[in-house]
Amino acid sequence: METNTLRVLTGAAALSLFAGCGGSGSSTSDSNMPAARTLATTTVAGADASNATLANAATFGLTQDANFYTVDTGAGLVFKIRRTDNGVSTQSAGDIASMIYNGVQYQDQARGTQLNSGFDYLYNNVSAVAVTATTVGADTIKITVQAGDLTHYYMARRGDPNIYMGTYFTTEPSTLGLARFIVRVPIAALPNGPVPSDLRGTNGAIESGDVFGMPNGETRSKHYSNMRLKDWRYIGATSATAGLWIVRDNHEGGSGGPFYRSLLNQGTSSNQEITYIINYGEAQTEAFRPGILNTYTMTFTDGSAPGAIDTSWFAGMGLLGYVPDSGRGGVAGVGIANRDTRYAYTVGFANATAQYYADANPSNGYYSSAGMLPGTYTMTVYKNELAVDTRSVTVNAGAVTTLNTITVAGDPSSVTPKWRIGDWDGTPNEFINGDKLTTMHPQDVRMAAWTVPDYVIGTSTPATGFPAYQWKEVNGNLVIRFNLKQSEIRAYTLRAGITVGYAGGRPKIAVNGWSSANPAAPNQPKTRTLTVGTYRGNNTMLTFNIPASELLVGQNILTLTAISGSSGVKYLSPGYAWDAVDLIPTP
Repeated sequence: METNTLRVLTGAAALSLFAGCGGSGSSTSDSNMPAARTLATTTVAGADASNATLANAATFGLTQDANFYTVDTGAGLVFKIRRTDNGVSTQSAGDIASMIYNGVQYQDQARGTQLNSGFDYLYNNVSAVAVTATTVGADTIKITVQAGDLTHYYMARRGDPNIYMGTYFTTEPSTLGLARFIVRVPIAALPNGPVPSDLRGTNGAIESGDVFGMPNGETRSKHYSNMRLKDWRYIGATSATAGLWIVRDNHEGGSGGPFYRSLLNQGTSSNQEITYIINYGEAQTEAFRPGILNTYTMTFTDGSAPGAIDTSWFAGMGLLGYVPDSGRGGVAGVGIANRDTRYAYTVGFANATAQYYADANPSNGYYSSAGMLPGTYTMTVYKNELAVDTRSVTVNAGAVTTLNTITVAGDPSSVTPKWRIGDWDGTPNEFINGDKLTTMHPQDVRMAAWTVPDYVIGTSTPATGFPAYQWKEVNGNLVIRFNLKQSEIRAYTLRAGITVGYAGGRPKIAVNGWSSANPAAPNQPKTRTLTVGTYRGNNTMLTFNIPASELLVGQNILTLTAISGSSGVKYLSPGYAWDAVDLIPTP
């Protein structure tokens, strides 16, 4: 008899199962992954396996009672959608009220899996929620939730252990100022999530009720589960026998671009909360994009990472905002010249309607972005996370716009400096604590000291001598010492690059006895950034012209001082993340 091989979970392992990479140059930290497992194999009769699959598929269907729509996927997953309000704030009409997979309940029975804090709390002064359900053909089911200007879909397809979803809104939900879908699973059912956002064992909040301390001085927060958009394709958590994942679409309705970071998970003593951010208000750098159908899929597995999800059948489901492939176009570029081969390059596309990105080939810079909505986009070439070329491109339905080789001309590194601290790449990763910024609070015991001795050009190094972040009330003055010969006395320009500023924080400079004017505060996000795991804001270069008359033969002392018209305490005082600092001859 012919046999098939099934993969069965047996114990602890070495597979990283939290997230899939989103392109070249992407990376994930092991500390940001659930506990992994080893897969073993067992052999069963092929006919028996086939018969079992057919039997399960035969149970596919939709039923209803006064309180719930119940969907049997025919693949071991049965889920219920609440039809009526349960009279408590944590259980709203439209919520997922039950998810039983292979006999195990994966839904917290005291709370709903829901959009934001419930469909009856999306818009101010709007609490009415309408829930309807229908079969579409013989093999698919659609449940529609309507609340104010938002429509949400739950869908099932015969034989798939998945809950397919789509969210469409014409105005941004107003009560929370964001849109997110939160899956709430009893922690015992899925104990293994990312460690930085696992709050079990913490002993109290240290900041704003959402950043917590551990007895050993480490920190945890839902914010520290974040990753750059381009670095993840799915998020989830596991047990010894199962995994629950959310697989994202192209995120064309998001805002912030390929490097934007948003929380993805929170583990508590009661729940594993897997959070799919449709769009997010924390560290927001650009306007929200309503009017887009955002699709994503919740999938159950044996604990292994999810594979590709087929959503092509959405075309026949009558979804608001759905645009088929025939109504989309693309862009392809033959190459990018004048690249710094030490870095990955990304090409981003953005307008008021949608956003996309594509990785550039590391050998020749070729890039291709498909499935784009028609329109004119700002196209930006990024060296790591720093924009080094910007231009306009138009996308037409049913066509690919082909571009000739682009020659990068906006890289600050192309200018030869007298000296430079750090790299012009749009990140503070090369500085002190640069490898820890996104997964822990600045006061975490694992962080190196933020106050540092004077930085001596020619002796000090960025990784050990210059902090990634500077705050007004922590390390408000950073001193750089450098020498000049008589022949080198001339006018110079100091370029100070920051990747984000908090509370109006920005640097000013003093050289020997001379001080610069206070620069204007750059445009930056209005919410917390440096303490919630993100350095991603608006990359800004501030320039200061230093007169030749203020420079000395021999040692010169330059001071970078954090300034702001606002105030705050310690790590919540005005501050910023460094990209690079250099001194170049004034043209």
